[in-house]
This record gives sequence, C-alpha cells and structure tokens, in this order.
Amino acid sequence: MHSFAQSPNDPGFVQDPYQFYDRLRAAGDLAYWPDYDLICATSHRAVHALLRDRRFGREIPAELARPVPEHLRPFYRIEDHSMLELEAPRHTRLRGLVLRAFTSRRIAALGPEIAALAHRLIDDMPQGDVDLLTAFCQPIPVIVIARLLGVPDDMAPQLLRWSNDMVALYQARRSRAIEDAAASAAAEFAAFLEDYIAQRRNSPREDLLSQLIAAEEAGERLSTDELIATCVLLLNAGHEATVHTLGNGIKALLETGTMITTDTAAPITEEIMRFDPPLHLFTRYAYEDADLYGHVFRRGDKVALMLGAAGRDPQVYAEPHRFDPTREARPHLAFGGGAHFCVGAPLARLELVTALPILFDRLPGLELAEPPRYADLYHFHGLERLMVRR
Repeated sequence: MHSFAQSPNDPGFVQDPYQFYDRLRAAGDLAYWPDYDLICATSHRAVHALLRDRRFGREIPAELARPVPEHLRPFYRIEDHSMLELEAPRHTRLRGLVLRAFTSRRIAALGPEIAALAHRLIDDMPQGDVDLLTAFCQPIPVIVIARLLGVPDDMAPQLLRWSNDMVALYQARRSRAIEDAAASAAAEFAAFLEDYIAQRRNSPREDLLSQLIAAEEAGERLSTDELIATCVLLLNAGHEATVHTLGNGIKALLETGTMITTDTAAPITEEIMRFDPPLHLFTRYAYEDADLYGHVFRRGDKVALMLGAAGRDPQVYAEPHRFDPTREARPHLAFGGGAHFCVGAPLARLELVTALPILFDRLPGLELAEPPRYADLYHFHGLERLMVRR
C-alpha cells in the first residue's frame, strides 16, 4: 500500500484537497495517510462498499475504549448517546425512534417556511458588498432546526455558537483551547435542553421535540440523555453540513456562471454535493478480520472513508473536476450510506432546492466581490466567508 504525507492544515491543501485525493486514488482503492495514521478508502467503489459493509462500524470496539479525559466529560456525556457514534442494537432503536418523529411529511411542510425565511434574509441584506455566509447560509439551517425543535428564533445565535464550538472538536486544528470550548458549550447546551425537555414533557406542542418525546419503538422511548444527544446531533450535523453546502454551492454557481431555477434546482443540488461536499472524511472501525482490496483489516483497525475523493472518481464521473449539473445522474456519497445514511438528507436537500433559486432570482446581478477562500476546518470543507456584490 502506498503512503502519502500531507498536512490537513497546509494552506494549499485547505484551498484544494482534490489534487491530493487524485494522488491517493491513483495508487489504488486504499492508501495510507501518515499524518492521520489512517488507511484511506479513496475510490468511489471502495467508499461505497465500506459504508455498507456490516463488518465495519462507527462504534469503537469495547476493548479499545479509553477513559475520557476529565476536561472532556461534558462533551462525551452527550456523544456517548449520539446515534452517529453507535451501532446496532442501540443505533437501530434510536434511529427508528427519530424517524417516527422526523417524517417526510413534517419535512416537506417546511418548504414555505424556508422560502419565507430566504426572502426575509434577502430583504434584510445591506446594499453593497455582503458576506453571504453570515447573511444567508448560516441563518437558514440553524433557524429551521430551532423552529423544528420549538425553540424561539432569537435563540438561533446562541445555538450557532454552541454548535460551532462543539464541532470544532472534530477538526484537524484541534487544541486544548478548542477542547475546553467544546466541553463548555456541551455543558451549556445540555443544561438548556434538559430544561426545555422538561417543559415539553409537561406541555407538549406541535414541534419535533414533543414528537421525539412521544415516539415509541417496541414500547421504549428516548431517555432524557438520548433526547439531548439527538437534538444536539440534529443541530450540529444539520447546521455544519448545510452551511458549507450552501456556501460551496453558491461559490460554484457564481464561478461557473450557472443559472439555477426551481426547475433545475434538484440536479444542481446533487452536483454541488458531488463536486464540493461539506464533509470529506468519515471513519469506521473493523469489527472482524476482513480482506478488502488487497489489504487485511484486523479487528479494531480504523479506516477513513474519503467522501470528498469518491465524488471526484473518474471511473464514475466523466471530467470529475468540472462542475456540470447536466451530467448523467450518478449517485454521490456526500450523505454517507448504509445504516448511517444521513437522517437529515431530505431536509438538507429541501433547504438547498428552496433557498438557492430564491437567492439567484431575487439578486440576478449577484457576483463575487473577492475570491472565496476555504477555512481551516478539515475534515469539514467550507468557506471562511463569501463576499458578494449585489
């Protein structure tokens, strides 16, 4: 297996990780990334297969688990109950309960609200140059999640701060200061949600949180800890990914001169997710010995599924580095796959297909005011800011 050194914090890599992915993929389905000490699945077929291979999963094997550092206990008190980090049977139970509340009908009903929110944000934009990340891309997903949970809109900035501090713990630039901030945010977020859950238990409403409280699966309901972890996951995963997708998508549309309308929004959204996805690396543990693509994984081995590399695989996508919404439709892997396929994918798609056409219809003369730059967020992939001229 070939080894390729590359700092994930290197400025050149931050701005364009795809050249590195091409080098990895050219060496075969698997390559070793010493900076992460990880074997990486880089081809579309390998990532697709590993997402669905039940010999691999998200939950660390019990014998490899290590004590949580004291200063991170508030963070892992939530993480330990997150369905993103669990496998069957707990994952199956939690996901089933969430899907009973997070229905396609409930999501589809949000369309008019998302449209009205997009119009209001555009109405509130100042004349001249504006940062669309803060004026448009960030507010939409966090306000939508807040409304789903029944939290007032004016709590959105605080939810955003908690979310940003918590997800920073997954980034390559992680430091003790970032860990302390993540733990503090987790403790504050959990305390807020515990109080809010108690209110909803006593006085249910027509919101997702009340539905999550009421949802049952085989006579079981979500515990308070599970409810807190689920609400945090819905906000953090939904906010982080959708903000980056909106920003990366607007950048691609402006740089390529691509027009987007209600009729073309669906295929353009899928091409945005393939071309420049918000999450580039997702890990799995081997639960048993497995011989794949010329390498024998042993129980406990960790593998990185390179979602960003899979979307640019020339064996699946012709001219993969070209943004082309008219290309033949081929499934992408930006939402993952298998048992952990993103539960929020329908909502993310709805936000994109609703908000992007409104933005470009309302601001037909929109143009970049400065070259967009990606932020040092790996393994997330999103912009520092998106300055445009109306």
